[in-house]
Amino acid sequence: MNKLLFSTIEVTRQAFFRSPLSFAIVNLKPIVPGHVLVIPTRPVPRFTDLNESELASLMTSVQRVGRVIERAYGADALTIACQDGKAAGQSVPHVHFHILPRKASGDRFSDNNDAVYPELEKAGGALATDFAQQGAETGLGFQPLRVDADDSRPPRTPDEMEREANWLKGFFQET
Repeated sequence: MNKLLFSTIEVTRQAFFRSPLSFAIVNLKPIVPGHVLVIPTRPVPRFTDLNESELASLMTSVQRVGRVIERAYGADALTIACQDGKAAGQSVPHVHFHILPRKASGDRFSDNNDAVYPELEKAGGALATDFAQQGAETGLGFQPLRVDADDSRPPRTPDEMEREANWLKGFFQET
């Protein structure tokens, strides 16, 4: 199995879906349960840098992963977002789509649906800070990201992310 990189971070253990040109990973610091990322295999910084085959694969993967995430997390809808470029809040210079399962009631943002967008931007900024401060690679084949102590969403461990990824893999074997 080839190693998967999200920019320069190895995320192989976080992956739960692969196609020839894209993959999906669980999130280090999810905004809501089930928050995942869909990423092209080739590290390109901007959406317009994708070739036609990569774009088709990425969009098909966003759709397929979205269907599974909605079902797996009992969601009523999805928020799908791509921050394309630093000025748009992109924190890691590798195109990626956020997929967040959403519920009509009981969702962290159900009282104000638009509140999810500033949270995505904050999450991106925190990830950029963490990314810039990352430590040396561990023996786990994963480069952990450091976080500020005051962050309300602590990072999950590689083992926690791997467990969720393995659980989600089962949904793709059913389809």
